[in-house]
Amino acid sequence: MKKKKVIFICSVGGHLTQMLQLKELFNDYNYLLVTEKTDVTQDLKEKYNVKFFKYCNGKNFVKYFCVNVINAFNAIFTFIKFRPDVIVSTGANTSVPMCYLGKLFGKKVVFIESFAKSRGKTLSGKLVYPVATTFVVQWESMLEYYPNAKYWGGIY
Repeated sequence: MKKKKVIFICSVGGHLTQMLQLKELFNDYNYLLVTEKTDVTQDLKEKYNVKFFKYCNGKNFVKYFCVNVINAFNAIFTFIKFRPDVIVSTGANTSVPMCYLGKLFGKKVVFIESFAKSRGKTLSGKLVYPVATTFVVQWESMLEYYPNAKYWGGIY
């Protein structure tokens, strides 16, 4: 039986830490892990099928905006080349365009809101909530902010 193609996409830091909690699932799928390239993420190439997008923090708005536009185009090319059945994301920057592409092409989009949020919405959560096939929160209190979400507990 042919394995489903899944893109697991997230930013570096806590988003990547949360995504790697799902690493047991990677081998169940024909997967691609997409994150940002930093000194910390270099070693991922040795363990996972990974593609890197450009990293930039929000300290310089113009540079941050330009890098995110470049990453949005990278998301388009990656999506077309890999042709996923499902997109799974823990947020943030790099994942939003990919989630919208998934929705546009009728693919399943699973978004897992950050464990760090027990009150209020993240920006990526606000943006992806309307297009997510399944929106998962890790705190029951978050159902107040995302009423159609699924509470499955924490992934830690």
